[in-house]
Amino acid sequence: MPAVNLLPLFGSPSGAGASGGSLGGGASGGLGGRKAPGLSGGFRLTEKFVLLLVFSAFITLCFGAIFFLPDSTKLLSGVFFHSAALQQPQQQPAPPAQWDQRAHAAGGGSSSSSSYGADATGAAAENLAKIREDHERALREAKETLQKLPEEISRDIHQDKDRFLLQDRLGRKEAGVAGLPDLPFRKPIGTVGEEPADPVTRQRRAKIKEMMKHAWDNYKRYAWGLNELKPVSKQGHSSNLFGNIQGATIVDALDTLYIMEMKDEFEEAKEWVEKNLDFNVNAEVSVFEVNIRFVGGLLSAYYLSGEEIFRKKAVELGEKLLPAFNTPTGIPWALLNIKSGIGRNWPWASGGSSILAEFGTLHLEFIHLSHVSGNPVFAEKVMNIRKVLNRLDKPQGLYPNYLNPSSGQWGQHHVSIGGLGDSFYEYLLKAWLMSDKTDEEGKQMYYDAVQSIETHLIRKSSTGLTYIAEWKGGLLEHKMGHLTCFAGGMFVLGADGAPPDKTGHHIELGAEIARTCHESYDRTGMKLGPEAFRFDGGVEAIATRQNEKYYILRPEVIETYMYMWRFTHDPKYRQWGWEAVEALEENCRVDGGYSGIRDVYSSHRSHDDVQQSFFLSETLKYLYLLFSEDDILPFEHWVFNTEAHPLPVLTTEDRGKKRKNK
Repeated sequence: MPAVNLLPLFGSPSGAGASGGSLGGGASGGLGGRKAPGLSGGFRLTEKFVLLLVFSAFITLCFGAIFFLPDSTKLLSGVFFHSAALQQPQQQPAPPAQWDQRAHAAGGGSSSSSSYGADATGAAAENLAKIREDHERALREAKETLQKLPEEISRDIHQDKDRFLLQDRLGRKEAGVAGLPDLPFRKPIGTVGEEPADPVTRQRRAKIKEMMKHAWDNYKRYAWGLNELKPVSKQGHSSNLFGNIQGATIVDALDTLYIMEMKDEFEEAKEWVEKNLDFNVNAEVSVFEVNIRFVGGLLSAYYLSGEEIFRKKAVELGEKLLPAFNTPTGIPWALLNIKSGIGRNWPWASGGSSILAEFGTLHLEFIHLSHVSGNPVFAEKVMNIRKVLNRLDKPQGLYPNYLNPSSGQWGQHHVSIGGLGDSFYEYLLKAWLMSDKTDEEGKQMYYDAVQSIETHLIRKSSTGLTYIAEWKGGLLEHKMGHLTCFAGGMFVLGADGAPPDKTGHHIELGAEIARTCHESYDRTGMKLGPEAFRFDGGVEAIATRQNEKYYILRPEVIETYMYMWRFTHDPKYRQWGWEAVEALEENCRVDGGYSGIRDVYSSHRSHDDVQQSFFLSETLKYLYLLFSEDDILPFEHWVFNTEAHPLPVLTTEDRGKKRKNK
């Protein structure tokens, strides 16, 4: 049986950032804090003994009753108490009835000091019951949706369900990943490709492989086993996004090493994962970042190589992330202590909200975790997120960036296709593609969202540059982030599923976004794009604020070039990609690896001294694919997670035969 966390009943744990309290309501409250009237003296020993027996029986009855309450496992696991305590990190925990109200008030409701009477308590209990009922109904619907997945996937997911439930009851958490089903491994198509026929293209691809070797060798020399490299100071760098988990660059780079056929480097990376990758740490991590880099990287390495260690590690980590979903709505926390299971959201997020791009960027990996483990719980968790979103009204058909996991209501009505929102939309489309185009719900959500984005966010500058603005409560901010540049690739990738009269339009839209983002590179002195650029005050595709002028080796523009090349084979995309290679070599390459730039408009080159793990996972991989033939990781067989980790399309052999016969 999983360990039960009763701390929220008696005081918030220090890891939650909340001050202590007691069930009685204060530091001095409760039976142990002060003497009760009439008990100061005059009692004989026998009377005291009787009182003690009565008191002991009362306590025993209270605690015993908990275990006979309906759905007591959810109550004890902290689904409600846990989330409420973390919702108020600067205050003492309140009694349960007050926590009910606070959980719902966070979504925009209000309560006064006089509202803690019987009526308010009843209303709060009714609200909580409704949320729980909705959550449980959503899980049932998710299970029904899973039954509609292709037959082979459904069989793999459900064949060992009874055994997994039994293992959970017997303490599977302590058993790690022991007992994984022995699923047959079939290597997907296109894990390696042919050499480019064109000699110039072949030479350029070889140069990108040399860049990968330079980045990897220096990481190995100066920061081996740590998360990232500081290439100027030649030492390790660790972000707090990963807590005490180490080796982000190793796990992130696994599939790039494999695809580039750097066999010795791949083997040494595999050996490190087998011997040193440890998730049994007392650390708070970003659920989103750990999922896309570590879970995605391990799954991709497994599918490419067939090495069992990667599957085991991916499932082990996936299980450690599951407590993040222990909220009243099932919308996960952004941050999770993977040892204690305590979660919370970023302090700066709107009213304690979860972030759209974070909880919306779990679907691909968690569906595959169910596929490779036989345990349906991963898929059920992410299908429930869909159900919560589909019950909500969307302002102008748009998805705000903030959603409160306790109330299930939107936070600030701020919409962005860049930071805070970006990969949510990407995963709607890719969920449909990854399901072999059977996930009609994901498809409909994606195309409905794109229609609203076109109506409310996409604009043209005075010179005809197409850009995607940000929406803040109905007001547009004419700014586009480097992160938003991924959307060009997304639009062209989704063109095939658009209505027939819209296919060409989606390809054209992708091309226009690619041109705008290329302009953001071309208009800087270093020919590398800024973090954000604006279309106001007489400027176009130029950063006007100092805190938007940096470049941290980001991949999104090159990602769009790669997708546009695959779908159009227009040579300008390879040319633009090569311009980026030359700019990286001139401005970012140092003796110890590759570094970001503080100001891409400055004539003086100032490095930020960080070689991001995604430079090896995404930027160099997308460049390598841009200069490769289309037979490597073909899109009809693979989708890329938002960290560029390729995951295979989940299909049946029958469907594969039907495609060949067409």
